[in-house]
Amino acid sequence: MEDFLKAVSALKDETRIKILKFLLKHNELCVCELEASFNMLQSRLSRHLKILKDAGFLNSKRDGKKVLYSIKPVTGFKKAALEEIENMKINLPNLKECSI
Repeated sequence: MEDFLKAVSALKDETRIKILKFLLKHNELCVCELEASFNMLQSRLSRHLKILKDAGFLNSKRDGKKVLYSIKPVTGFKKAALEEIENMKINLPNLKECSI
């Protein structure tokens, strides 16, 4: 039940929904690309990413100085939620690449 509640809690924020949709669209992105694309402070973005990762939606891996995020393979409720998010009509920012 705790896993389900974390997932529901993570999904009740519009910014986190947009981050998930953005990652669904672009597959794997580094923090700096998300930060630049969403024009968001790194500390605020990191908080959102931590919540999504703790809820079981994201994978992260270090690649040199970069930390790359991607959607974690999920099942059940989380899979259904991601499918719903993928089908939502949401205005997303353009991808802005960074040079780390």
